[in-house]
Amino acid sequence: MLNLSKNRIEGAFERDGFKSFDNIRHFVSMRLFVRSAWILLGLLFIFMFLPWQQNIRSTGKVTTLYPNQRPQQLNSIIAGRIERWFVREGDLVEKGDTLVFLSEIKDDYFDPKLLDRTEEQIQAKELTVDSYMSKIRALDKQIDALARTKKLKIEQAENYIRQARLKIASDSIDLIAARKQMEISEKQQERMEQLYRDGLNSLTEVETRRLKAQEAQAKYISAENKLISSRNDLLNAQVELTSIDNQYQDKLAKAESEKFTALSNMYDAEALVSKMQNQYMNYSVRTGFYYITAPQDGYITETIKSGLGETVKEGENLLTIMPQRFDLAVEVFVRPMDLPLIDKGQRMRFLFDGWPSIVFSGWPNLSAGTFGGRIVAIDQFAGKNGLYRVLVAPDPDEEKWPIALRVGSGAKGIALLKTVPIWYELWRKLNGFPPDFYNNDKQKSLEKGSK
Repeated sequence: MLNLSKNRIEGAFERDGFKSFDNIRHFVSMRLFVRSAWILLGLLFIFMFLPWQQNIRSTGKVTTLYPNQRPQQLNSIIAGRIERWFVREGDLVEKGDTLVFLSEIKDDYFDPKLLDRTEEQIQAKELTVDSYMSKIRALDKQIDALARTKKLKIEQAENYIRQARLKIASDSIDLIAARKQMEISEKQQERMEQLYRDGLNSLTEVETRRLKAQEAQAKYISAENKLISSRNDLLNAQVELTSIDNQYQDKLAKAESEKFTALSNMYDAEALVSKMQNQYMNYSVRTGFYYITAPQDGYITETIKSGLGETVKEGENLLTIMPQRFDLAVEVFVRPMDLPLIDKGQRMRFLFDGWPSIVFSGWPNLSAGTFGGRIVAIDQFAGKNGLYRVLVAPDPDEEKWPIALRVGSGAKGIALLKTVPIWYELWRKLNGFPPDFYNNDKQKSLEKGSK
């Protein structure tokens, strides 16, 4: 009763005679209810100060830690036609096992003896190179012989020039002697004629002297002609020297021109040999592409091309292989607003599809069926979905991930953040505030110290 009226019934009658009044006064259930309410309020107050670990939830899928351990598609390096399959889906293959055999579809490679014929062409061109080399060696010998002959001819012409000069000197001396002799004879003739006029000599002696004077004059003229002839010989020897030099220069230039032509042809032949050798290696390597082999140990998961006789293009996918051995990881996607709250080495908890779990997101130590991980990589740019990709590897300090877990399975991640009181977490969510920003440098330093 609210006891709002001013009229009172107390003292108007005896309450002890009425059992109802006694029950109301001594109502135990009410006291229990009040006491329980106060206890619950006390427990709720204490509960508000319990620690709560903030977290970020994200979804993703199971992948592998290394790129070479992820499912890969095998493609055809060359265009060809499927002739035979050696595997089927689900088979376990080892590295190097033959998976598919292709045949050639390009007419440039139809010849079954293509490698042999190409090798014969290479050998023929190599013989051409050898013949050009022999010709070059012969021309080198010819050039050396011409150079030696030119040297000898020039020395011979120079000797002729020296002889002509010496002969000119000798003829010059003879001319001078003949001139003196002629002058003496002319003076003697004049004296004889004077004595003849004086009557001291006979006419015979005068005529004899005149004859000797004419002989001396003839000797002088002969010596002068001889000198002129010697000078002409010198000019001829000099002309011959120049002619020899020009003649052998022309021969040497022609031989060297032939040599350089042979060198050019030899280099062209060598370039063609190198090109054909390259082509031969391409043909040889191409024959190895007829067989598609397994790049590593793994399982054949899907054959994209099927049947026999089907043609494939260069780079077209044929089948998919999943490596046998792989290190599991999880890729999750976080919102841009949550990206500053995570860092490498930070812990995460995962719920995998197919593994029942009981999750207390604020108390990960009480969760059951979850598995731990550590962040190993964070993308620097957002993907097409506007989220950032985070790669998480198993935590070595936690329970190992299930052996039956496969790549591609779904996973839900919980990134563990700062530990705060429950009342603070409720207040944050009621106000729409994001989780507290913090860095785990202190945590990393403690882990390094423990190691």
